Amino acid sequence: MFKATLRSHLSVFLSAPVSSVLLDSECLSQGEMRVSCSSEGGDSPQYSWTLDGHTLTDAQLLSGNNETNNITLKQDVLGLLVCSVRNHVSNVSKEEKISTCGFIFINCTLPDGTNISQWVFSANNTLCVDPTTTLTMIVITDTMASNVDNSLLVSVLRAVVALSLLGGIAIYFAWKKKKYNKAETSTTQRIKVHPENSFEMVEL
Repeated sequence: MFKATLRSHLSVFLSAPVSSVLLDSECLSQGEMRVSCSSEGGDSPQYSWTLDGHTLTDAQLLSGNNETNNITLKQDVLGLLVCSVRNHVSNVSKEEKISTCGFIFINCTLPDGTNISQWVFSANNTLCVDPTTTLTMIVITDTMASNVDNSLLVSVLRAVVALSLLGGIAIYFAWKKKKYNKAETSTTQRIKVHPENSFEMVEL
């Protein structure tokens, strides 16, 4: 008589969680930005990227993809970049505010008919600066918030002008009233001392 023996095998896989995420960005020669995302700890990490809350697209990437830890962004990409690293036991992310690397896009036609259309470093730009050329410049920086400041400044200036105008009107009417009262007082005094309205008693 044979007795069957049943054996079971239990495999246990241990994964270390991701402890932290580091972002490292670098401007390239033509204004592109290379960004590296690295994680400390963690087994089999998987990467993903978002920009301002939206998944990075191929149109924003010069190289790499949304699942690699090294990407290169095109010159006009800016905003809040987030790298997320996850594995079976953890999910950690790191964010960084990125802007263009001081580059501008110029598009102009020179007097000789030459068309220039390229990204250049703003501080060293010597192209498309002739006032006789037809020039279109697109400047993209991380100071777009200054538009809000300009709107606030315009509002303050308008308020100052309005208050100055109201103050001027009030001063004008106060001056008119004072002038009117002065004229009325002067007229009253002339009536009191006018010879035709005075008399003298003579004893006969």
